[in-house]
Amino acid sequence: MEPTREATAAPTSSTEGEASDYASRNLDFLLDIPLQVSVEVGRSRFLVKDLLQMQEGYVIELDKMAGEPLDLYVNNRLIARGEAVVVNEKFGIRLTDVVSPSERLERLG
Repeated sequence: MEPTREATAAPTSSTEGEASDYASRNLDFLLDIPLQVSVEVGRSRFLVKDLLQMQEGYVIELDKMAGEPLDLYVNNRLIARGEAVVVNEKFGIRLTDVVSPSERLERLG
């Protein structure tokens, strides 16, 4: 005769609720921390002599093609991609591809 196995009880909803409340309280103090947000149009490399020759009208060729998505960084970590838009006469970015919330927190660490 085979021994019987007892099923492990799943956590009760009150335990799950307490864990959720605990996690929420632990994250609350993080919500007001300022973050550095930047949007990258493209990149380029050049020599120091080129840097010293720069003046008004100088054009720097970037590595991205016109129309490619812009990269959104938070604290120097890629979080999303999007397209340039104008909002109240200012530039903005409409997000088209966003990293999942868990990956975002992981990348900020």
